[in-house]
Amino acid sequence: MANPYAGEVTLVIDGQAQVMRLTLGALAELEAALEAGSLVELVERFETSAFSTRDLLALILAGLRGGGWQGGAEELRRAEIGGGPLAASRAAAALLARAFALPEEGA
Repeated sequence: MANPYAGEVTLVIDGQAQVMRLTLGALAELEAALEAGSLVELVERFETSAFSTRDLLALILAGLRGGGWQGGAEELRRAEIGGGPLAASRAAAALLARAFALPEEGA
C-alpha cells in the first residue's frame, strides 16, 4: 500500500498493485527521457497539459522505478493498467503533486 506522506501512489498493472514514487534518481531519468532542460520545464509541461501519451508513460515508468519496479518501457507499453488511461493519468497527476508538495506543518 502506498504512503502518500512519502509521495507514493498506487497503480494497478497487470492485476498487481504497484507503488510509484518519484525519487531524485527517477526524476533524473524522467528529465533525460523527456529531454527536459530542467525540472521546472518538466513540471510545467504537465501543469499546462502540454504532455503526450509518451510523456505520461515516461512519468509512470519513472515513478514505478522509483518505487522499486524492475520492468522496462516495453513491458509497461504492453501492460494492462487497471482503470485504463484515465486511471493512469490520475495516478501520474497525483505522483507529481505528491513529489512536489510541501510537508504539512507539524508533520
